[in-house]
Formats: sequence, structure tokens, C-alpha cells
Amino acid sequence: MQRLQGKIAIVVGAGSIGPGWGNGKATAVTFARHGATVFCVDRNGDAAAETVRLIEAEGGVAKAYTADVARNDQVEAMAAACVKQFGRIDILDNNVGIAETGSVVDVSEADWDRVFAINLKSAFLAMKHVIPVMEKQGGGSIINISSIASIRHLGISYISYATTKAAMNQMTRSSAVEFAPKNIRINAVLPGLMKTPMVEHSAGLAASYAKGDVAEMWKARDAQVPMGHMGEAWDVANAALFLASDESRYVTGIELIVDGGLTLKVN
Repeated sequence: MQRLQGKIAIVVGAGSIGPGWGNGKATAVTFARHGATVFCVDRNGDAAAETVRLIEAEGGVAKAYTADVARNDQVEAMAAACVKQFGRIDILDNNVGIAETGSVVDVSEADWDRVFAINLKSAFLAMKHVIPVMEKQGGGSIINISSIASIRHLGISYISYATTKAAMNQMTRSSAVEFAPKNIRINAVLPGLMKTPMVEHSAGLAASYAKGDVAEMWKARDAQVPMGHMGEAWDVANAALFLASDESRYVTGIELIVDGGLTLKVN
């Protein structure tokens, strides 16, 4: 079923930090499998190129693009390059993020600013430069990948991450109302505990959960979830697919929680 047939999609953060499937990588491949042409953006050009190779091996169409999306000039150039190559932008998936541990007392000012630049400023800049394109062409769909850390404390101290994702939710809601008359839908996906390369390579998370033991961290995170296991990148990708497709044409400003029931728990 080609749910995105003929659409042009930008996936920001389409590479993966290590072997396996990150949310952006899985989303780019999923979009391509459903007929979209995918503009795969990542700060790591090799990682973006790997995602493109996977898409092309399945007969899809994709192009890799290298950009630091925390920099305005590079994001502006990214949007322009996609339009030059493919003529339009129908879908924008903002999937860049890092999780640095620490409370408001522990986090340095430099780390606070860095997390805000990567997690929040990147999405702001992408929306800033893509929305005018969508306005001119008559509409589009934007998906911001947030986190359930934006709406509740998860037992791990990572205040900069949680705060950026909470701000992303409000940016999503406010912008959804402002641009709804332009037929631009803006939604957020809030993943729960996911088993992805980003989590695996976060020394701070492993230290917080299991004194640095990644295997024990996986067990601890599985035990937190009512379903008994973490989610995978494909769960996030499938949620993004729904919000990118015309099946959600009357849906805007929502926070789609994908967490195996974790946020329903009292503790």
C-alpha cells in the first residue's frame, strides 16, 4: 500500500549513530517503502548515505544531504536543495536529538545550550525554512519527534532533554493552530523507552540505569514498561507514517504517545 505515493519527504536525522535502526533511519526507509521520495539529512554524511543505499536497494528513491541542523544557514540551504532537486516538500520529519544526563544543579551551561541547539533549535529552524515552501504549494505535514520525558519524570535525571522536548510539544501545538488555515498539519510523536543505537551509545543513561552495563540497562528498561519490553525504531516510524499520510488529514496539534503504556503507570 503506497500511502505516501508521489510525496517528497525530508527526514532530519536520517542516519544512525551506530549499527542497528535509529528512529530517523527506520522512518526514512518506511516512508520510502510507502512511495515517498526521501531527502535523508544527517550531520554524518556517511550515515545518511547508508540509509539512502538501503532505500535504493529496495527500489526506492532517496538522496543524502549533509547538514548541521543547529545552524540556520545550513538548514536554509537544506530546504533550498530539496526544492531544487525535487520541486517541493510534502513532509518534514524532525528526528534529531541527544540525551544528556544531569539535574539543573549538575548540567553545565555549555551542555544546556548544546542540548537546546540540537534538540529544539534544529526543529525550529527546519520548520522556519520548510513551512514557507509548504505554504506556497498548498500544504504539508510536519512531524516532530518528542519524548514521553516531556510530560513526566521517568526516574532518570536528564533535565535538559526533558525540557527541550516539553518546549517542542508547545512549539508543535502553537504552530499547528497558526498554520492550520494553510493546510499545514503539525504533530508530535512521543516515544517511550526505545531500544535504539542512540540509547545504547549514551554513557550517561547506561550509568544511570545500571552502572554502565548496557545489557542490564535493557533489562531495567524492559521492566519499566507495562507491555514488558521497550519499543523499536519501527514503532516510531509507523506512527510518523500515519501522521505523514493523508489518512491523518484531519489531525493536527496532537501528541501521539508510543510507549507501551508506560505513561499510564503511577510509578
